[in-house]
Amino acid sequence: MFGFKSNDEIIYEVVFQLKLTSKQFYRNYRKFQNDVVSEKKKIKKAIQQGDTERAKIYASNAIRKKNEGLNFLRLASRIDAVASRVQTTVTIRTVSKSMGNLVKGMDKAMKSMNLEQISAIMDKFESQFEDLDVQTQVMEGTMNQSTTLTTPQEEVDSLMQQVADEHGLELDMELPGAANHALTGDKEQDLLTERLTKLRNS
Repeated sequence: MFGFKSNDEIIYEVVFQLKLTSKQFYRNYRKFQNDVVSEKKKIKKAIQQGDTERAKIYASNAIRKKNEGLNFLRLASRIDAVASRVQTTVTIRTVSKSMGNLVKGMDKAMKSMNLEQISAIMDKFESQFEDLDVQTQVMEGTMNQSTTLTTPQEEVDSLMQQVADEHGLELDMELPGAANHALTGDKEQDLLTERLTKLRNS
């Protein structure tokens, strides 16, 4: 992939590939966010029709899509952090030969959209900078419990109550304390979005 290119040229291509991957993941995140909005509209309609079972299904879908979107946001933030670390090597002129192989591996992982493989490659990228003392804290645990197929009932009930409250609707079911719970992950999402914006503008 790199042939007889200089260190600076290698760095440029590495950073370009990282940023390209990050943008793709951020687009995926926004798509999932749009899906969540769509599912919430379905929840509202189902509640209006008194169909709580259908509302539960839509609420579960919304929470699952929200969590899947957050996985892409976490990894996009992590990749951006690695890209900024790679750029620092221009100054110190230190490029590991293995970096090219890591980018090749990322190409393959991107084609299959395998988040676990990409996360593992990020681990290897980060390890390249430990000896250079330029590694910073990045988001970890990309694939965590939020990827599970089952959605906690409390989150489903909470989202249904949230939608009902937003539109002044009466929800025909008992939801103990649901009105006091916001959709889990909102605070984390805001922090990640803010961090990603700062990284992109740096």
